[in-house]
This record gives sequence, C-alpha cells and structure tokens, in this order.
Amino acid sequence: MNGHAPAMSSAPSGPESSSQVDAPIVIVGGGFGGLYTALAVAEQRQHPPLLLIEPHAEFLFLPLLYELLSGELRRWEIAPRYDTLLAGRGIAWLRDSVVEIDSHQRLLHTATGRRIPYSQLVLATGARLQSFGIPGVAEHAIGFRSLADVERLQALVAQLRQRRQPLQRLAIVGAGPSGVELACKLADMLAGAAVVELIEQGPLALPQARAFNREQASHALQRRDVRLRCNCRVLEVGSEQIRLQGGAGEERLAVAGVVWTAGLAFAPPAIQPPPLQDARGRLAVNEHLQLIGQPRIFALGDIAALHDSSTSDSGAAAEAPSPWPATAQVAFQQATCLATNLIQARRRNPLQAFRFNDLGEMLSLGRGEATLVGSGLTLAGAAAFQLRRLAYLTRLPGRSHQLRVAAGWLADW
Repeated sequence: MNGHAPAMSSAPSGPESSSQVDAPIVIVGGGFGGLYTALAVAEQRQHPPLLLIEPHAEFLFLPLLYELLSGELRRWEIAPRYDTLLAGRGIAWLRDSVVEIDSHQRLLHTATGRRIPYSQLVLATGARLQSFGIPGVAEHAIGFRSLADVERLQALVAQLRQRRQPLQRLAIVGAGPSGVELACKLADMLAGAAVVELIEQGPLALPQARAFNREQASHALQRRDVRLRCNCRVLEVGSEQIRLQGGAGEERLAVAGVVWTAGLAFAPPAIQPPPLQDARGRLAVNEHLQLIGQPRIFALGDIAALHDSSTSDSGAAAEAPSPWPATAQVAFQQATCLATNLIQARRRNPLQAFRFNDLGEMLSLGRGEATLVGSGLTLAGAAAFQLRRLAYLTRLPGRSHQLRVAAGWLADW
C-alpha cells in the first residue's frame, strides 16, 4: 500500500449540490471488505456520515466457518450481529439490498424501494456459488459460504452417522483450499460413516498453494481416507447421484450429498452508466480501488479486479487476471487503504495505491490440525492449529468482540 498518484487523476471534480455534500458515504455489502472499511473510516475523528447496507443480521468470519461446522467454535464467536458490532461507532446500518445505482444522480435504489443518495460509494458485494452452467448444481449442491450452508451440512452429517448404511458417499467438488479444508473436517465429523470423495477437474489438489502446505494437505487427506479424483469433470448433479467424466470415461456415482466449492460468481448491482468489468464479471478498478472512469465509486474484495491499462476502455471486458487473490487477507488490507482514500478524496489530496502484502497461507486440516507457511514459520499439526486461531483472533471485527472471544477461549482451556 505504498505510493501516491496525482490528486487530479483520482479526486472527484465538478459542482455539487448541498444534498450531495451532506449525503453519507454508503458501503454496500457487510463482508470483510465492506465492514472493515466502515470500521476503519469510523476510527477517524469527525468522520463523515456512514451508512452500511447489508441484508443479513450477522457478519460471517468465513475463514473460521470450518470450525463452526465441526463444533470447535460457537456461532456468536464467528458470526456476531451487526447491531452489536456497530453500536456506538457512528455507523448507520440498513438491512436491505441495493439493486441499481445511478452514478450520475448519485442515487441507490434498494430492493424495498428506497432511494438513497450518496457522496461516495463503496461496493463490497462479494461472490456467490458458481455453477458453470452444469445441470443440477443450483438445485442439489450445497455451498459453503453461509450459516444456512453450515446447518445443512451438519444435518447431513448427523443423518449419515445415524443411518450408517454401506457405501454412503459425500462428494466435494473443487480441491482448492475450501474443498480440501472441508474434506478433512467432514471426514473427521463422519468418523467412517461415509466415504468422502474430493473431485477436482485439474491435475492436482491445491495447485496454487505453498509446496509445504500442499504436502501436509495430501498427508491429511490420505490419513482420513479421502478419495481424491483429479482430472475429473462434473457433468451433472442429481439428488442422489453425480455424473462424472474422467480418464476412464463417464461414470455415475451414488452420493448422499454434494458440496460445491469449485468456483465463485460475481454479480454487482446494476450500475448506470455500465462500468468496465473483467471477463468474470468483476468490477475493474484502478490502483486506488476506484471504478475506471467513476472516481466517486470504489470497490474491493472479491468483486474488484485490478484493471490492466493496456487493454481498451471502450466497454469490452478486461481480460488480464487480477494480481489479487480472492482471500480474506486481501480484503483486510484493501479496507485500510480504501478508508484512507475515502477521506483523502474528500479533501482532494493524493490517494494511496493499494499494494498487496502476502502474509502467508494457513489451512485447517481437520479437527485440531492445521498447516501454515508465512512470517518466517513453516508449521503443521496442533501447534499450527492454535497459531492459526490466534492469528484470526486478531482479525475479528472490533476490539470488544476480540476480547469476548479471547475470554471464551481462555475459559474453555
């Protein structure tokens, strides 16, 4: 997050009405990017009015969702309520969704019919399950990005443990970090009541992971007898089976459930005039996290992709891949940078360029186990599990919530 750009290239310009000046900074989406941006701006003395628009009642700390699934953590620890987190911070919260943005009038239109003006706008609407058009995914597969997904998986595991019929299978599609972490947790929870099949279209699991973490994950999957199927493509998902295409040809596999972690889809609210987007539907932003050609609108997290200035700005999708991975640590760092830029832009000062600082990689590998590489450490096992939890404790939103969670963990110990 070093470097500056000339203020003239990024600061908004033009006459403003009094209503536009008095309008709040509006943040759409209360995930890592949105919530942490709001909290960072609220720490500024005499900060401008802030409005967070988020339809859910609870914030969800996604990296620890695996521990909630397995019962190692409690719901209130990783899913605190927004009204509790925002109380006394000078941040208004509207439980609603934005469906359309008029950037000329600086107006938001919400699902409940509200028309909300803004002075600056932050888009942090995240991602959702990507079906790739495969039949049956939307109808039959379970994602892993919400509390409802956790409840569905817990119910399915309980059903399989109680039923204990022969040849029960649970399929997980996608052997990236989410798929591997889920496979280990679910195998531990099932305790032999069902076989876990991990299905990957590519040639190996965790293709982007550090070599040490990939090796530790491979050992963890083998110890739990998780069946890894690489070079295997999903053709269709049914209520009781999944159709695959692998090296041996087409195969139908009877399954009790399918968990889908194979990819993310992006659907920001409709914006007029339409902004530049990349081939995956992410909003193209400059190094200051501003939408290309719309300096009053910022975007961060999964929904934002760094624009390659060598491509055309004529409306065609930017094809160059973003250098920012879709991880929580990117959103954490972007929130700090963006909060600074919101204030700097209002003062017509130079803006900061976002520079991602890769702090390492941590993976949960079953109950009480993890692996991590970063900050000079290479560690696996129970010690890595505790370090991972402590690292995320420092990232939980708000000091008061961090202290409550820490007190709970100390009481448990």
